[in-house]
Amino acid sequence: MAQLKVQQKRSTIGCKQNQRETLRSLGLKRIGDVVVKEDRPEIRGMVHTVRHLVEVEVLDGDVEKGA
Repeated sequence: MAQLKVQQKRSTIGCKQNQRETLRSLGLKRIGDVVVKEDRPEIRGMVHTVRHLVEVEVLDGDVEKGA
């Protein structure tokens, strides 16, 4: 399955409370933080909510892990 690499690019100062909470639930705490999440509709919706604060890259899901 494909994955999304999400990096916080802008500050949450002056943003709405729900946008700050969305970033925290994605696992982003400060500018420059990067998380990799599964490409699911729930995650896409969260990214859409904070699309002006983050940068998203789609990673290919065919890479084997640890083998």
